[in-house]
Amino acid sequence: MKAVVFTLGCKVNDVESGSLIRGLEELGYTVSRYIEDGADLYIINTCAVTAEAERKSRQTVGKAIKAGKNAKIIVCGCASQRDARQFFDKSENVFYVSGAQAKNRILELAAAGFPAESWGICLEDSGKTYEEMPVPECLKTRNFVKIQDGCNRFCSYCIIPYLRGRSRSRALSSVVEEVLSSSAAETVLTGIDISDYRDEDGNTFVDLLLALKDAPTRIRLGSIEVSLITDEFLSAAKQVKHFAPQFHLSLQSGSNAVLKSMNRHYTREEYLAACRKIYDTFPSASITTDVIVGFPTETEEDFLQSVRIVEEAGFLQVHAFPYSPRQGTVAFRKYKELPASVKKERVERLLQKAAKVKQKYLEKTIGKELSVVWEYCSQGYWEGYSDNYVRVYVEDTTGKEPTHVCVEKLFKDGVLASQI
Repeated sequence: MKAVVFTLGCKVNDVESGSLIRGLEELGYTVSRYIEDGADLYIINTCAVTAEAERKSRQTVGKAIKAGKNAKIIVCGCASQRDARQFFDKSENVFYVSGAQAKNRILELAAAGFPAESWGICLEDSGKTYEEMPVPECLKTRNFVKIQDGCNRFCSYCIIPYLRGRSRSRALSSVVEEVLSSSAAETVLTGIDISDYRDEDGNTFVDLLLALKDAPTRIRLGSIEVSLITDEFLSAAKQVKHFAPQFHLSLQSGSNAVLKSMNRHYTREEYLAACRKIYDTFPSASITTDVIVGFPTETEEDFLQSVRIVEEAGFLQVHAFPYSPRQGTVAFRKYKELPASVKKERVERLLQKAAKVKQKYLEKTIGKELSVVWEYCSQGYWEGYSDNYVRVYVEDTTGKEPTHVCVEKLFKDGVLASQI
């Protein structure tokens, strides 16, 4: 039997798809992550973070229908949680639609041979406990380990808390077991809001870091919030033997007025203070971030505050994207959307500033030593990321183990280095 598990959206979706793949393989399926003709089963794990992501989810289901004319098709994820009918009514091949929760149910149905009485729409609530799934396939270079699900923040623009449910965390012992059993050179701790990690025994993110302090794999964090940046947290991170000092510190706007209308619970001053704490503790650290451009309340001056904070924070990387209205959110009900042309122009300006600031950061690494985990070889260069998330290229290395290099010059989207 052949199955396809196709993923849209975030790393959490990707990890959950990896669990589905592992479970299907244990049931005897040969599984691909790409849409291919002739599979017996297609599972499309959808995304609803933006209107464009939801459109791509519908488009992918359409591709699966064409690729597997006699196949069974299952749709799950955030887009189907938001509106299941947009997928279930698409084709008779789409026989089961679930949401963002209870993805283990798909494996239970597969084990039972997909009984006809189970066909239909099944949207389950998240409940209060973390749902354990099969340990996903372990990638040799960079492995993602899910530690948390759901969100309690309810930012005014975000639909995810309504789809994923309230925050709940995986047991510390379960996380540690998966991380320590991994053969990956690097492990990324991920979730919807990992800053809110607290398992049922009361263990916090600090406790988790201390439990992983001697892990042989390099430990990198997924996206985090300003509230996590405390002396206690930074002290714990400092004790992790192979900690990657890259902090993806979510920003969204550099304007206090916009942050307030977004329901983000910090100011630009508090954000910059958190950046200084990070740099004081980890002098070689990099900070990366997300910025939503063109939020409905954003004036030109508000936008310029976002442009200025890019340089003030010294970001290595900025993921900037236009505001996307999501029905069901406070912002959708309360505010009138800005013209698309305004959002597009502002995104371009912000990215231009971000590119200049990135270059300044990379220039500071010239002559410095970096530790790199290699990913692949392309056009005569091995490529990988340093612990502080600088893209590194070298002309000669085995690519099998983390390597120390000396940076020589800027190159492509990163730096060219030589092995030490």
